[in-house]
Amino acid sequence: MDGCCFAAITSSSATILNFQGGSFSANRRYNCRTASGPQVQCSSLANPFLQQKNNFQSPILRQSSSCLTLRSYKGIISAEADKKGWDFGRFVKTLYFFNGPPSPAKFFDFLVEKLTGPAPSEPVKPMDTSGIVLVAGATGGVGRRVVDVLRKKGLPVRVLVRNEEKAKRMLGPDVDMIVGDITKSSTLLPEYFKGVKKVINAVSVIVGPKEGDTPERAKYNQGIKFFEPEIKGDSPEMVEYIGMKNLINAIKESVAQRSGKLVFGFDGDSSRDLPWGALDDVVMGGVSESTFRIDPTGGENGKPTGIFTGIVSTSNNGGFTSIRTKNFTIPEDVSAYDGFELRIKGDGRRYKLIVRTSRDWDTVGYTSGFDTVEGWQWVRVPFSSLRPIFRARTVQDAPPFDPSQIISLQLMFSKFEYDGKLNPTFVEGPFQLPLSVIRAYIKEPITPRFIHVGSAGVTRVERPGLDLSKQPPAVRMNKELGSILTFKLKGEDLIRESGIPYTIIRPCALTEEPAGADLIFEQGDNITGKISREEVALICVAALGSSNACDKTFEVKSVVPFSEPFTVDPENLPPEKDYDVYFSTLKDGITGKEALEKSPVPV
Repeated sequence: MDGCCFAAITSSSATILNFQGGSFSANRRYNCRTASGPQVQCSSLANPFLQQKNNFQSPILRQSSSCLTLRSYKGIISAEADKKGWDFGRFVKTLYFFNGPPSPAKFFDFLVEKLTGPAPSEPVKPMDTSGIVLVAGATGGVGRRVVDVLRKKGLPVRVLVRNEEKAKRMLGPDVDMIVGDITKSSTLLPEYFKGVKKVINAVSVIVGPKEGDTPERAKYNQGIKFFEPEIKGDSPEMVEYIGMKNLINAIKESVAQRSGKLVFGFDGDSSRDLPWGALDDVVMGGVSESTFRIDPTGGENGKPTGIFTGIVSTSNNGGFTSIRTKNFTIPEDVSAYDGFELRIKGDGRRYKLIVRTSRDWDTVGYTSGFDTVEGWQWVRVPFSSLRPIFRARTVQDAPPFDPSQIISLQLMFSKFEYDGKLNPTFVEGPFQLPLSVIRAYIKEPITPRFIHVGSAGVTRVERPGLDLSKQPPAVRMNKELGSILTFKLKGEDLIRESGIPYTIIRPCALTEEPAGADLIFEQGDNITGKISREEVALICVAALGSSNACDKTFEVKSVVPFSEPFTVDPENLPPEKDYDVYFSTLKDGITGKEALEKSPVPV
């Protein structure tokens, strides 16, 4: 059974010990003997077999005319008819390593199920894999349009805003909202971001005309006529650099790392231990036995590894060994990921990974079997493959697997699959499975988890040989505007160094024109021009699902010149774009910083 913890001692007539109210009893006559004592014939075990107290005291073995009561016992209980001895001491040790024995009521249910036979297999409910998209800067010109696009696509949205009333007026009273300021880390508590799997960041330092603007920022938003600019509010350093650092720190546990999240083992320079203990069929009356230890030189290339090893036997109706962790004090949250991957040295056998999301001892384990081949290999167990199993049977009404609430892990080698099926690779005898890593992973193809709306021109400020007179105002006035582009570039670098799969979009001058114009995507930070905020919002959302956009930095502009307004005919709207066609032209590693040591070619 998958990690059940019940004693089942059988005789030639298949007697089962029953645990009721702290006592074990048997409903048939059978013969028992101790490792050092005489054989005694018993008709019942009405007296307490195991007394559970605050401080556990070993029972003592007593003999009477009609039954055998255990009060103090060291050794092995054995049954006749070619049944092997049962190690009661190991059984008790197992129970108390994992926080005590199961409840009597659940054990009674187990007996009933044991006698009625396996239930037929039925389809399992699929796991809910939806995740929230966070929009930071959701009341800005691009941000509010991103929210609108996401909603039209039916995607769950949460917004990060500074002004609650403004957000409700603009986005609706029922918007899922975090009220916080990226310049103040104390307002960005990690629990606010639970459930967030992807982020679109449209936060930007506020730039406005010196001569004043309307309350609706009409001068700034028009994006065509030039007005002498100045910084309004927090400095570029606070918003673009320190704010980016705060935002990444706040979301890093909920948004996935490309390299995965180490849960156990030895991964490069990182390591993480877990409190593993053996959980074998001794809890069912069997005699299989396993251990788990760390071998400091037994892994690949002489590196450390854990080793799950033991001997499995089908005697006494057993047939499984396993190792299981104690319950984690704080649940492991891997909801940003798509499954577990294990680095193991396979032996051609089939094993099981069991994941529990409840602190109860005897509870549903979300289970998946996996096959191995000889030698070191990565084995992936997608969360979507985890099946809710309770005592080797599928639980049809179990809640969906919640990867944010992992309480314990279990690795098993068993004769049994589930729902009456058997492991086709099962062989009795010794086995050994080295295990060096368990980590959460992102499935491939990997798509961006952090979309950032930056600005074209961020690498041009210090570029040698650049004619500033031909550059946009922000490049010409970088120092006067608080080194705005310098800190925007520093913020970009934080994203690239974070390990989070990203896309950095650098729009040219933003306008209030509609989307629909033909576009130019470039890399190297050389182009100037304009592009509508609506178009940038559409590009942001499209990038979320595109592996071609992953870990790319690019600039974008409309083909329409600055001097020409762009309009669309409401009766003849332009066709929707396939932005992935543009993304597919992008190359890795091009940021424009590589041009700082050579003269650019303006476009």
